[in-house]
Amino acid sequence: MTEPPAPYRPNPVAKRVENGLESLLFNSRWLMAPFYLGLVVSLAVLLLKFCMMLWEFIVHAPGSKETDIILGVLGLIDVSLVGNLILIVVFSGYENFVSKINPGDHPDWPEWMTKVDFAGLKQKLLASIVAISAIQVLKAFMNIDAAFDVQKMSWLVGVHLVFVISALLLALSDRWGDRKDS
Repeated sequence: MTEPPAPYRPNPVAKRVENGLESLLFNSRWLMAPFYLGLVVSLAVLLLKFCMMLWEFIVHAPGSKETDIILGVLGLIDVSLVGNLILIVVFSGYENFVSKINPGDHPDWPEWMTKVDFAGLKQKLLASIVAISAIQVLKAFMNIDAAFDVQKMSWLVGVHLVFVISALLLALSDRWGDRKDS
């Protein structure tokens, strides 16, 4: 008769090392928190720049042409879109990679902030970049009479089209990926 194999007994030292390593890896996610705090500081710097641009816009508005007013407004929109982009990265990045956010204590908390997964974050980022890029092309077009540079306009349009195509391809790949998972 053959003897039954001895039951598996894990090595307690190896198990403690494994648990310690897993704990270290899991808790390393908190190293991302200072990055998000840095982005909040950059948002404050962007606010300062926005206020300076707004003040300059207000001061020069009475004597400005219509196209200058439109260009000034587009510049303000551009900076606010970058601010939105920073917020999207901060909230969804923190939620996805560091720790869950409990919106229950904040009734005015936007619903999307705790519902953006990594695929949604990528799409929102690219959509914001496409919008910012489109504003740069529109600003150049609105300023075409003052300074038309074919090479610069071609680069702006080309880069914008690359962003648009990238966003479309990302959306399609996410959609195809979702179909495979179903």
